[in-house]
Amino acid sequence: MPDMTRPVALVTGGGTGVGRACVLQLADQGYDVVVNYSRSQDDAEATAKEASAKGVTAITVQCDVADDVCVRAMMDQIKTQFGRLDVVINNAAMTHFVPHDDLEGLTEPMWDRMLGVNLKGPFFVTRAAADMLRQGNGGSVVNVSSVAALTGMGSSIGYCAAKGGLNTMTKSFARILAPEVRVNSVCPGPIDSRWIRDGNPDWDLNEMVTNYPIPKASQPSDIADAVLFFAVHSQMATGQILSVDGGQTL
Repeated sequence: MPDMTRPVALVTGGGTGVGRACVLQLADQGYDVVVNYSRSQDDAEATAKEASAKGVTAITVQCDVADDVCVRAMMDQIKTQFGRLDVVINNAAMTHFVPHDDLEGLTEPMWDRMLGVNLKGPFFVTRAAADMLRQGNGGSVVNVSSVAALTGMGSSIGYCAAKGGLNTMTKSFARILAPEVRVNSVCPGPIDSRWIRDGNPDWDLNEMVTNYPIPKASQPSDIADAVLFFAVHSQMATGQILSVDGGQTL
């Protein structure tokens, strides 16, 4: 049984990469954790098991965040099992790797899916979580965005646009959920994870970052450090967009 006095965090896309790193760091901070996944069940269960070994309760919940009905059912499950929700990390994301000059290659179904997961998903999750977040002692939402939202460069035009919308939505939610809930966004640059390695094996991470002031790709834990800063450690920051990119956007 979960300890009802412990804070609870939901991490969407929590089984791998940045999501996994966030789950483990939240567990280190004493949070019970809900590890959401869409397809990566084995990864999510392995992450939850590792978090549980730290002395907290960690569960997995399958849910496509682009499906509002599914999101609301997930939130009902969290309320039934834990009775509270203190932190939401909107980390679930997807992309299609389409060269920006290949305008015809970016199809309407690609647009729909990227907007569904990367933009509508965080809206659905935050909306469904709002009441529980307001009831605590200072709720927090952190959206994992991308420097693609700032530069317009990335895996596809659709991905850049969706993440740009996420940054704008971060500011909107920060206003309407204040003062009970803080809402911030972290914008990673290139991350050494299977997101890029599997998504587009032709991309050379070392080449991508060679001219950055800090010429190396981030590790998932580097991004989780920034997420945890907003989620747990900073009580006065809201509506902020923080780049964690080795200086790419200088």
